[in-house]
Amino acid sequence: MSSAERQPVVLRPGEGRAYQMGRISALFKADGDETAGRYSISEWWLEPNTRGPGAHSHEEDDVFYVLQGTMSFFIGDHWLDATQGSFVLVPGGQTHDFENRSAQPAGVLNFSAPGNFEQAMPAISAWFAQHPAGDVVTKVDKEIL
Repeated sequence: MSSAERQPVVLRPGEGRAYQMGRISALFKADGDETAGRYSISEWWLEPNTRGPGAHSHEEDDVFYVLQGTMSFFIGDHWLDATQGSFVLVPGGQTHDFENRSAQPAGVLNFSAPGNFEQAMPAISAWFAQHPAGDVVTKVDKEIL
């Protein structure tokens, strides 16, 4: 799809395509045809003391901006705590994870490039239905942003 064929996207707070996964939720703002597959933009929200998706890697770059609370990120071989307003770039191919170790909800805005990440969301949601996110087990090797 060419840029001339794409339409502007305007969403109010809380609007988008929602995926509820127990203690984790995702809200997709733009993906697929809306971005011509160039990138994906979504919000990820974790309830207090909630594990994330688990350590994984993929070819896409992942960019995270902490919207609220403190999100803990595993990148490479260590954890770091990223407070509200923090920016985290995980280059494609690097092992990473995120979780909320705090007593308050935490949320991040996620940019994934290239896009079309949302195509995987039905399988990810089904996986979480079978493997609900549990409580965080605190690790000690971390930095604070």
